[in-house]
Amino acid sequence: MNRPSKIHFAASQADSAQEALEDLAARYGQAPLVEADVIVALGGDGMMLQCLHAGSGLPVYGMNRGSVGFMMNDYRVFDLPERLAAAEEALINPLAMRAKTADGVIREELAINEVSLLRAGPQAAKLRISVNGRVRMEELISDGAIVSTPAGSTAYNYSAHGPILPIGSDVLALTAIAPFRPRRWQGAILPSSATVRFDVLEAAKRPVMADADSRSVKPVLWVEIRSEPTITHRILFDPGHGLEERLMREQFA
Repeated sequence: MNRPSKIHFAASQADSAQEALEDLAARYGQAPLVEADVIVALGGDGMMLQCLHAGSGLPVYGMNRGSVGFMMNDYRVFDLPERLAAAEEALINPLAMRAKTADGVIREELAINEVSLLRAGPQAAKLRISVNGRVRMEELISDGAIVSTPAGSTAYNYSAHGPILPIGSDVLALTAIAPFRPRRWQGAILPSSATVRFDVLEAAKRPVMADADSRSVKPVLWVEIRSEPTITHRILFDPGHGLEERLMREQFA
């Protein structure tokens, strides 16, 4: 990107992030968000997601001042304008989640990493899975299921033994969480144009919650998930350390 003249710093509540905010704002100034060229997020991946969800349309450059920093760059006080000018930009489309709750309310949320369906009681969830209006699995008994973007595929999806998806690939990962029936189901890789629907079976007995990047809806009767190509998030990385390279390194770690 061009060398930014106005930077808006945003920080998590962690002490290290607040100290970084004070240092950087004193050195480079703190532009109001409405006048800024770029947002610098200080914290972990949760802070990055918070800045992206704010929907300013500005590129976001993260510096790691948290415990998890997959989407963050290394923290340095010096040469920040030069790093921003040289940064590589990754463009990400979020997932759009539409869910119906047990009391009949329709909720809509966006997720940059993933949408998760999670059992909300002592018994396993029972889910019927449809893709583009066609039932593909009559009954999945599990602790839940995840639909992940490529950007989020190394997060919860990977912990649930889902695949890592290359950035720029037009696919989504559908991954079961601790599947019981079908036993050891490997999940599916779907085109990004697909609409995935989960219908909760025996919803009163086996309650399920839906979670879109920590925005929870519960209990749900059904959830529809699709990619949202009309919304694009912009993330900045130091050269040679972008999402594509990070995903590659993760697979050979």
